[in-house]
Amino acid sequence: MSTSPTDIAQHAVTLRRDAEKIGGSLPPLLAEAERLAMTVAFGVHGRKRAGIGESFWQYRQAMPGDVLTSVDWRRSGRSDQLYIREKEWEAAQTVSIWADNAQAMDYKGPKAPFTKRERARLLALALAVLLVKAGERVSLLASDAAQPRTGEAQLRRIALALAGEQSDRADFGAPPHARYTASGKAVFLSDFMGARDEVFPALSYAAERNVSGCFLQIVDDSEEEFPFDGRTIFRSVGGTVEFETDRARALKAAYKERLAERRDALRDMTRRTGWRFQIHRTSESPRTALLWLYMAIGGQG
Repeated sequence: MSTSPTDIAQHAVTLRRDAEKIGGSLPPLLAEAERLAMTVAFGVHGRKRAGIGESFWQYRQAMPGDVLTSVDWRRSGRSDQLYIREKEWEAAQTVSIWADNAQAMDYKGPKAPFTKRERARLLALALAVLLVKAGERVSLLASDAAQPRTGEAQLRRIALALAGEQSDRADFGAPPHARYTASGKAVFLSDFMGARDEVFPALSYAAERNVSGCFLQIVDDSEEEFPFDGRTIFRSVGGTVEFETDRARALKAAYKERLAERRDALRDMTRRTGWRFQIHRTSESPRTALLWLYMAIGGQG
């Protein structure tokens, strides 16, 4: 069956409109992520380690068990010690990133400069920039960039996926049951406020597949301070949860206790799995969070 010129023209108009819609927010997001990544890159000594490779890393003093063929005699000749010339490990890692896209991440308190989702997108893309520049393979889970790749083209895919919009977003999010690379790394960016029987099995799924990584809980300051008083209607962003009270202040202690319980459960999971957990508030500088993420998945956090 042939396609009419009218259909082709209409399809072209639709493609251009969709591309402009997606690309409109892409350059600012990518530029901001690259700027953030560069501020961290200058303060990081890398995630280098000794191993198979061609690039020189460092000298170290010889120890019992080292073979004579690994001794650098030129360097050793300048002292009374024998020195080993170590090379940098050059095998690329695979790092899978999940940035929670649920409607709950659209929350922004009255004093917040950004939504939780905006901060998660920025950190996810800035981390991808750092990893790609380090030669690692990166993927963005639950997106068109879910296949681990390296290079600028993959950064573009991740940026497009993060800048895009979905019409069927859940109220609360949980990491997807993805295909992880054995011995790879994973980074989950979320508020982790969803139902316990959905969030924690999803977190365990990755840890049980020989994957290590970290959880970064992104919260708005008001979600910790609970500044509400008097008659208040609490409603989830997606509208699936609603609660009305005439005495909001009376709920503060119970709310903070529940929040502490959720965080204790996340910390307990990291102790059992070897993962790492950190809290990031949207009022804080993203640089600190990005530095923690970068060092945590490199084993130096």
